[in-house]
Amino acid sequence: MVIMKVALFTLGGTIASTPAPGPVDGRAGHGVAPSLTGADLVAAIPGLDAAGAELDVHDVRQVPGSCLTVSDIVGLAAAIRAGVDAGAAGAVVTQGTDTIEETAFLLDLLWDGDEPVVVTGAMRNPALAGPDGPANVLSAVLVAASPAARGLGCLVTFADEIHAARYVRKAHTTSVAAFTSPSCGPLGLVAEGHVVMLSRPLTRPGIPVPPAAAAAAVRTAVVTMVLGDDGTLLRSAAGQLDGLVVAGFGAGHVPAALAPELGALAARIPVVIASRTGAGLVLARTYSYPGSERDLRARGLIGAGILDPLKARLLLHLLLAGGAGREAIAAAFRGAGADLAAASGTGAGEPAG
Repeated sequence: MVIMKVALFTLGGTIASTPAPGPVDGRAGHGVAPSLTGADLVAAIPGLDAAGAELDVHDVRQVPGSCLTVSDIVGLAAAIRAGVDAGAAGAVVTQGTDTIEETAFLLDLLWDGDEPVVVTGAMRNPALAGPDGPANVLSAVLVAASPAARGLGCLVTFADEIHAARYVRKAHTTSVAAFTSPSCGPLGLVAEGHVVMLSRPLTRPGIPVPPAAAAAAVRTAVVTMVLGDDGTLLRSAAGQLDGLVVAGFGAGHVPAALAPELGALAARIPVVIASRTGAGLVLARTYSYPGSERDLRARGLIGAGILDPLKARLLLHLLLAGGAGREAIAAAFRGAGADLAAASGTGAGEPAG
């Protein structure tokens, strides 16, 4: 058996959580918090010896997924590069599931190697019956070491399914099958110790890794449109940001009264229109009423394409941290997001024909 070296990076999360030492908020009982090391996680995995992988373990953080930052992941990407340069065939990242759909996509934007980077975690902590962490890590190690996963960028492996970072979403608060890819389904699966790829994602985007300080300095946000939205939240956020993603209704729509405000804002900072539905493309030329996707594009908003609001915000954030101008940002969304503006001839800032 050929032994492949896999670098394992741990960030904390449910997968590494154990019961806290005292009452939580003065109530009876104990909650859990991250405390286990990478060595602890590895020791709990049955069948790892037969996986044909040698693990090089790195404890990076020990925090809940909700406490991770963009700068953390920029630094993690550099650590993964060092691990691969030292001979690893791939990398596995364990973390809290709250932000996996974001951190995995961020790593996908930053990672330009052929070696697989696989993110996983757990929905059931080790103190519960049937913790899923050991099985998820084992599957992730198999994928990271597999030639079949090379060239696919960052992947998420959960419940023996393999998802592309660009499409994966956390779709349930507690289910061990919480991760889905609404737009395309999983790319593959793990069965009987074998990695089986069923499809391959679109061409991977490549974003230069910005300095961690620049990533921390940029301020971006998502504002979600809601029924009867009067723009209060939009106006309060507008003067505080370097870039904004609007999670619009349906195929990329907002209330008609907000369209002029968004147009004025788009003249000052990059504004991206995404869909709050989380699946499907933002349209380019179907609807023509004020606040429709045609109208917003004509006012200078950039279409997110296939990217959901959370992922669109991360792409925008990295581009701004790297000093990209508006035209470069629009071009990046046409590529990474497969935005329909490229196919329809309707670009951001051009009248919709």
